[in-house]
Amino acid sequence: MNYFISFLLATLLTAFSYFLGSLLIRNGIAVWQALIIGVAVVSLGAITEALGAPIWLIVLIPFPVGMFLLYLFLNKPVDTWFLTYLTILVLYSVIHVVVSYFFQFHSLIPAWRLS
Repeated sequence: MNYFISFLLATLLTAFSYFLGSLLIRNGIAVWQALIIGVAVVSLGAITEALGAPIWLIVLIPFPVGMFLLYLFLNKPVDTWFLTYLTILVLYSVIHVVVSYFFQFHSLIPAWRLS
C-alpha cells in the first residue's frame, strides 16, 4: 500500500473514532470537525516519525493536539469532554487492534509497517 493511501486510511480511521465516540456520549461533533482532528493527529504523528524522533515521542505528540481540538469542538464542560475522550480512546484502540490484525496496518503512523 503506498504512503498516500496509508495516510488517508489512518486519517479516516482516526476521524471515525472521534466522530463515533462523540456520538456515543451524545455530544457529537460534526464530520468536518472529526476530519480536522484526524488530519492533525495523523499528520503530527507522521511528521514526528519522519524527523526520527524516539517512539515515545511519536506516540505522545498527537495526544494533546487531539485532546485540545476535541475540547474546542465539543464546547462542553471538562467532565463531559473527558468521558468523551475516554470513549474515543477505547474505540480507537479496538479499531486499531482489528485493522492491525486483519490488514497488517498501523492506523496511527502510516509509515510504520507491522511484521
